[in-house]
Amino acid sequence: MDRIVIRGGAPLNGVIPISGAKNAALPLMIASLLTSETLELTNVPRLADISSLLRIMSNFGVDHTIAGKRLGENTESGQTIRLNAGNVVDTFAPYELVSTMRASFWVIAPLLARFGEARVSMPGGCAIGTRPVDLLIMALEKLGADVEVDGGYVVAKAPNGLTGGTIHFPKVTVGGTHVALMAATLAKGTTIIDNAACEPEVTDLADCLNKMGARIKGAGTPHIEIEGVPSLHGASHPVLPDRIETGTYAMAVAMTGGDVLLQDTRADLLQSALDVLARTGTEVIPVENGIRIRREGGQIEAVNITTEPFPGFPTDLQAQFMALMTKAKGSSTIRETIFENRFMHVQELARLGAQIRLDGDCAIVDGAGVLKGAPVMATDLRASVSLVIAGLVAEGETTINRVYHLDRGFEALEAKLSRCGANIERVRG
Repeated sequence: MDRIVIRGGAPLNGVIPISGAKNAALPLMIASLLTSETLELTNVPRLADISSLLRIMSNFGVDHTIAGKRLGENTESGQTIRLNAGNVVDTFAPYELVSTMRASFWVIAPLLARFGEARVSMPGGCAIGTRPVDLLIMALEKLGADVEVDGGYVVAKAPNGLTGGTIHFPKVTVGGTHVALMAATLAKGTTIIDNAACEPEVTDLADCLNKMGARIKGAGTPHIEIEGVPSLHGASHPVLPDRIETGTYAMAVAMTGGDVLLQDTRADLLQSALDVLARTGTEVIPVENGIRIRREGGQIEAVNITTEPFPGFPTDLQAQFMALMTKAKGSSTIRETIFENRFMHVQELARLGAQIRLDGDCAIVDGAGVLKGAPVMATDLRASVSLVIAGLVAEGETTINRVYHLDRGFEALEAKLSRCGANIERVRG
């Protein structure tokens, strides 16, 4: 099993290109099931989750081509994937496929909307909380679907098609909003989504669906209106920059010190996180086609945060920020309000010498201590990259095991960091 070895102490200087967002690319790929014509997606990252979803889509009979996939290509630039669901042969998504990645459950929406039926396994993915699918099922039922859970599978039927309705989510759910959006595009009549997720990835999906002929208004706000259409057509759409990758590398620069241009990204995608980073004493400078992050000397200031739905501080940057706070002056409090089990990285950071106490949904980090390299184990995608950030400043050698988590969400991580001066390498095994 592969592992990553880091020898800490080097500042980061240079340019890091930001990849397309995995959390945007996955629902966009799934949206191709809504049409018999080809959907072209550009700036798609090369990640394990993308490959897994392509296998699932192929199981339905979806054809795909990856443009420019040839010897010697730049594996850090986004790829172009063309998907054609003109000959779907099955609406069944088995456990062995869906269990590898939670987002694959969302295929239930376009399959049901277009073909009137779907049988999809309950989802898998990172173990960071229960993240039940009850709100997703509720959304489909509000559009007239008959849904039941049978032997670990969600079976949804709408033989006469879906019908527009009002969907009010009792709490913000990105997955639920994705599902409701895709299902409602082909429903008869008007659908209202209240308390919708406002994340940029939701807006990106709505923009793509509108290019395909959907009629969606209000994406990016808590109130979305969708006027159903009989069918959708093909389109071409670029995947937006990955705001979580952007924030991760920004925090890595703040941790190590240095001066790095994060290229091909946008500050508006994660402004709250950048505002927090600026309060730590790190310079955050939006520039044309990117963001410059600089910290040259001076201590890292402790800052308290609470994770919230967009536009608040993202839960997907909580672990990375906790790693940063282990080197801050004083104590900081990190409150996690999105997922109940998202402090599993605490015990691994403690192996490096971090001083962290847990109190319910809060972690209290006593910073400015010395981190020392040690073997650690990744527990989920975001936790694993927090260990990378800590390892970049830890004395001696840090070995991170179970790095397949990293491969799910960070494209060419070792190459991007090593080019900026980090002493990091992957050891195959």
